[in-house]
Amino acid sequence: MAPSRPEPPRIASARFVASAPHAGAFPPPVGVEVAFLGRSNVGKSTLLNALLERRSLARTSSTPGATREVVFFEAKTTGGAVLSLADLPGYGYAKRSKAERESWGALAEDYLLGRPNLVGVVILVDPRRGLLPDDRDLFELIQSPPKTPRAPVSIVLVATKLDKLGAAARKPTLAKLKAEAQRPVVGFSDGDRAAAAEVWRAVLKMAEIRSG
Repeated sequence: MAPSRPEPPRIASARFVASAPHAGAFPPPVGVEVAFLGRSNVGKSTLLNALLERRSLARTSSTPGATREVVFFEAKTTGGAVLSLADLPGYGYAKRSKAERESWGALAEDYLLGRPNLVGVVILVDPRRGLLPDDRDLFELIQSPPKTPRAPVSIVLVATKLDKLGAAARKPTLAKLKAEAQRPVVGFSDGDRAAAAEVWRAVLKMAEIRSG
């Protein structure tokens, strides 16, 4: 029998740090940081609350495109590690004006290319829709030359709302998404603690925090 995987460090404490509408309002870049991005209403807040083991630290909204700021959180693990998490506004909301879409692009570029302590990005995708042009554009942006000296940023792809698919469709859908993205994909649905632990392991790996 294969040995079981060690449990990742749990969350000892988590807190809201700041909400920033532009780069000048970003908090000081302390420690290592992992960002979360995805299309509007893809479930970023739900995933963040699951990872941080809190019910409503990251605010959820039934209105797509409601969040317009980068929201920063700090998490401390039971192993003593400290990690910063950044929740960026959702993209791809059709009813946003051209000016709003351009504002999102400027904010995302300022953050993704200018944040010196950014080590990893979690991109959330609805597996029922697959990778869309906006998602592919985001991959390209993250892999563009940064405006500040830092190591290359890692990317983890998370397929959310997996429970919206039938059980038989989940594995082939994830396989198709993995082939499209040419990178590993972690499946997640609200209330799935094992899936949340798998995403958390990926986050800790990007942050070079040992999980066992």
